[in-house]
Amino acid sequence: MTERMLVDYCSPTLAGIKTGSLFTVYEGIGTRIIHEICEFNRILYRFGIKAVCLRHSPRSTLVYVYRRNALSRDWQSPLAQQMLRSRGYPCDNTERSIAMLGKHVCSDEEFPHEIGLFLGYPPSDVQAFIDHPCSGVKCVGCWKSFTNPEECKRLTDSYNKCTETWRNKMSMGFSLEQLLVSLAA
Repeated sequence: MTERMLVDYCSPTLAGIKTGSLFTVYEGIGTRIIHEICEFNRILYRFGIKAVCLRHSPRSTLVYVYRRNALSRDWQSPLAQQMLRSRGYPCDNTERSIAMLGKHVCSDEEFPHEIGLFLGYPPSDVQAFIDHPCSGVKCVGCWKSFTNPEECKRLTDSYNKCTETWRNKMSMGFSLEQLLVSLAA
């Protein structure tokens, strides 16, 4: 896993405009990827960001990067709490909830749709997707929006612009840490 991968897949989360990001690494098989995640966490932790492995196999690793405070804030929604509790997540403990998400990712027959609540998607859209994933979609951006297509489009455009900006800065020689420090300043 490289800094470039984090920028490519997680810029909006790193920049603080999105709660979480999810991506798959197909290289770095074995314990090396776990070591790399630990190394990145030494940088990310100072900025309120954490990377965790949700699923690891000989072929790939599913990595979740999130902002701790944003996740706690998102879960203040009564609908988010109700959905999470109905699946057995302890809403008052993000670390345990993320560990449980990893269990669901590894063992459920279907990908756990409640993952949208870990990525910062509107709880009403996550619930609508769970209830009827193919009908009533008003906008497809980073997620399927059933309730507020304008917000979905606005945020998707914002996330794409952020990623482009961070990629450009990285190609100019900025390191991941420099990009994060420039935000904090």
